[in-house]
Amino acid sequence: MKRFVVPAVALALLAGSVAGAAPNFAELGLQPITPPKPAHEFTLPDVEGKPTSLAALRGKVVLLFFWATW
Repeated sequence: MKRFVVPAVALALLAGSVAGAAPNFAELGLQPITPPKPAHEFTLPDVEGKPTSLAALRGKVVLLFFWATW
C-alpha cells in the first residue's frame, strides 16, 4: 500500500501544476515546512567519481533522484 501512496501524491501535485492551479496541500493531508529549512550539507561522487558538495552547487538547480526497491 505504501508504495502506491507516494506516486499518487506526486501525480496529484503534477496534475494540479499542469492545470495551472496551485496544489491544495491541506486536501492531500500535507503541510508545507515554514520557514523552509536549508538542506543539510553532504558530498557525493559525480558521474566521473569526483566528490561534489552541495555547497559547490549553490545558486544552481539541483535535481536529486533517489531510487530504492523493497
